[in-house]
Amino acid sequence: MSEIQGDTAVQPPAAAACWSEQAELGEGVRWDARRGGELLRVDILAGRVFRERVGLDGDLVPVRTYDLPGTVGAIAPVADDDGWLLAADRGFIHLRLDGSYRVLPEVSPPGTRMNDAACDTSGRLWAGTLADDHHEGGGTLYRLDHRGRCEVMLEGLTISNGLGWSPDSRTMYLVDSGPRVVYAFAFDPVAGTVSDQRVLVSVADEVGAPDGMTVDARGDLWVAIYGGGRVHRYSPAGELREVLHTPAAQSTCCGFAGPGLHTLYVTTATEGWTGEERAAEPGAGRVYRFATEATGLAAEAFRPEPGWWPSAA
Repeated sequence: MSEIQGDTAVQPPAAAACWSEQAELGEGVRWDARRGGELLRVDILAGRVFRERVGLDGDLVPVRTYDLPGTVGAIAPVADDDGWLLAADRGFIHLRLDGSYRVLPEVSPPGTRMNDAACDTSGRLWAGTLADDHHEGGGTLYRLDHRGRCEVMLEGLTISNGLGWSPDSRTMYLVDSGPRVVYAFAFDPVAGTVSDQRVLVSVADEVGAPDGMTVDARGDLWVAIYGGGRVHRYSPAGELREVLHTPAAQSTCCGFAGPGLHTLYVTTATEGWTGEERAAEPGAGRVYRFATEATGLAAEAFRPEPGWWPSAA
């Protein structure tokens, strides 16, 4: 376990802003390898989904923005389908390419909402929640399988957040932003179960709280630090390897995108800010990019069984 007390890594390269709009709660960075490759992201509280191509200079080129009712916590591609599965409100939404959507049954109780989510290599969606008042123990981790069965996998979380798997799929990582920890679990990729929960990383209160994350092809964890204006890169053993600084304190999520998947894109937020505060800090809520020597991984797709998916609504 690593206790982070301050910056112990080398100074990072400078962040480059690549999106001019300010998100309220930007999150959910994913690389969708379909259609030549698109960066996906969401604005949770605004209920927005963004599709963007990566330009030659690394800037984001808009493809389409979708507006959904309620909140949208995360997005995943759907195999053999042009659309996406959203962890949204208290359940899931199938968003189609043309912007139409169907709402799947709710699974989370009133007073909670879906937060971050990701698919394992077998195509099951893991989605976490938090209570509206963020109270301790109010979060749950769910698993939606190929046949539409949703099961509770972990309870007693506070703010279930970033998810990722080691390249060999034998370890699952989960962020709980409430106690500011990254958990590691032994993962059975066939059964889709977790065991042997342990704290891999603990982030000191004065540094910030771990938020969204991604795992690169080497197995390193890249974790956005909310309130700290940074991204931490950890080894699979939990050792801090690198710190990347963003010009926005509310760093929320990160993911690799673009040719070769070497560029790290970081979303930020202006959560709870007034219009005056946003105007005073125009760099907050934007998307930033970092050139890295690492290689990322495309988002795993949700893989529903054909017999269930057409009638899922």
